[in-house]
Amino acid sequence: MLNKLSLGLLLPVMALPMFVWGQGRVEPLSDPIPEAIPQSDFVVAAVPFVRMPRTMDSVSEGNTNAAYARIQYLYPVPDGSGRLAINDLRGLLYLTDESGRQPRVYLDLREQNVGFDDSTFPNETGLLGFAFHPQFDEPGTPGYGKFYTSYSATVDSGIADYLENPDNDHESVITEWTSDDPGADRFSGSHRELFRIGQFDANHNIATLAFNPAASAGDADFGMLYFSLGDGGGANDPYENGQSLADPMSTISRIDPRASGSSAYAIPPDNPFVGQTGVAPEIWAYGIRHAQHFSFDTNGTMYISDIGQSQIEEINIGVPGANYGWRLREGTFATGFGVTGGRPGPVYPRPEDAETFEYPVAQYDHTPSNAVSSGFVYRGQAIPALYGKFLFTDMVTGRVFFIDTANLEADNPAPITELRISIDGNEQNLADAVGFPNTYYSGNRADIRLGIDSNGELYLLSKGDGWVRQLRSAN
Repeated sequence: MLNKLSLGLLLPVMALPMFVWGQGRVEPLSDPIPEAIPQSDFVVAAVPFVRMPRTMDSVSEGNTNAAYARIQYLYPVPDGSGRLAINDLRGLLYLTDESGRQPRVYLDLREQNVGFDDSTFPNETGLLGFAFHPQFDEPGTPGYGKFYTSYSATVDSGIADYLENPDNDHESVITEWTSDDPGADRFSGSHRELFRIGQFDANHNIATLAFNPAASAGDADFGMLYFSLGDGGGANDPYENGQSLADPMSTISRIDPRASGSSAYAIPPDNPFVGQTGVAPEIWAYGIRHAQHFSFDTNGTMYISDIGQSQIEEINIGVPGANYGWRLREGTFATGFGVTGGRPGPVYPRPEDAETFEYPVAQYDHTPSNAVSSGFVYRGQAIPALYGKFLFTDMVTGRVFFIDTANLEADNPAPITELRISIDGNEQNLADAVGFPNTYYSGNRADIRLGIDSNGELYLLSKGDGWVRQLRSAN
């Protein structure tokens, strides 16, 4: 099966490592997770909140689709103002608020002379993540007025810290912005580039940026910036980045965004691989295929939503120094690269581990879902039945799932329940309700994700119609 997020982007066969598939006659699993996912016994309403302005791709042909607005994430601005920030992959960062005021452009990367480029693959390149420093509104502190963006840039717009190559497809960049007036609704100020890495293909890029909300001033983790990077693209991790520690591909990485001497950022001294020869010290955890999203619970627990290749979508708990197994493992199973005589695509019964892997706390397969996107632990009040549950979305099918967060255990996947959702008073499939024609396959693609506000309430973001909808109890 072709990589669901890389159709048309596969490397030539000769670029893959040489294997003799089929030796030993190991048999793949035809249905790795046969159990059906039950539905909840209650319904949650997705209530219209705001509709984002319509945007257009910078290219009109190729791997693109008719998304109304490529809205990705919604987070609160950490200043007590009730403002909410929303990014559109096409280069725009908007502000609205918890009352649902009309969104306004806060920052347009296309106007900032930072090399922004979403043209190589509009579905996955662009303005991919953002994070406001927890001291954003505190004058006299290191984080005053500062926020961060992760985005795709042209190869000739800077020199990469890792994997600099003129033949790269593009480069993934983190930039720090310092606002002259943190209370303003339009950015004015300065910026500096923090981090840059080359990408040989157009997909599996940099994604989420986040600070640990449970860390307080004086804690070792306070003000440390986490970010996720995919395996660099293509299919089946052709350069084996997943199990390499030489650069931060396929990782959750962690840096101190404050400049250190001649470096744009510092390495936290408690990062797990600091001081090891040949290891990128930014790495916090590795072996991750494509974690478009990770989030922190209020107690500091990190939940990682990692997109699988062809079979298994997984939810992991963030553990410093952990190896999540890609490309030798997919979920709690072995890939064709992790067994003798396997082949790319299917998964296999897991052999005895020769090294320590961190396995998921929840997983599901591709019958009938496709690609996990975003997830949060619910700490709001509008849906009491979901309090303390981790909710996560399948971006393609539009299914929304949840698990109980009590007593989660790696390699012992928790039971998953599908959340029933109504829109406009009708319980319905989200791919049908808000979707649009799929770039990769026939039928509709929902392209949904979740956002969260300062009260822990959750929002459903849909690219097909550009709407942000708040989740509430339907009863």
